[in-house]
Amino acid sequence: MFGLDNLDSEKILLLLLLALFIFGPDKLPKAIADGVKMVRNLRDMARNATGDLSRELGTDIQLEDLNPKSLLRKHLLSEEDEKALRKPLEDLYEGVQKDLKGVQDDLKGVHNELKSTAESVDRQLKPTSAGGPAITSQVAYDMDAT
Repeated sequence: MFGLDNLDSEKILLLLLLALFIFGPDKLPKAIADGVKMVRNLRDMARNATGDLSRELGTDIQLEDLNPKSLLRKHLLSEEDEKALRKPLEDLYEGVQKDLKGVQDDLKGVHNELKSTAESVDRQLKPTSAGGPAITSQVAYDMDAT
């Protein structure tokens, strides 16, 4: 809602006024102190968790490494292991792309054939200049349905 990733002075002022209205001038300093204490406790818990993991795994783990993907990439998988895990998925992705390209080409060919057939039918059913009954036909094709 506030976009807290980039706080400018207007947003900080708005948050302070909102906090002042919610907590009141008497309780606001205690609420700020409690918030700061909570942030400190969360940081300490994160440091303790990284320290425990570093001891258990026998390697140095930073706070950023608590993301499971980065932990696996940095500490458990070698580059060869990661490539071996990615290779089958990349091959499957390339195969699906080739198949879809072939299907797209086939659909374009069918579209072109239908278009030429429709044009041929339209030419054959146009009114004659001899004054006979005019036979007109409109062949409607839904190009998105093909």
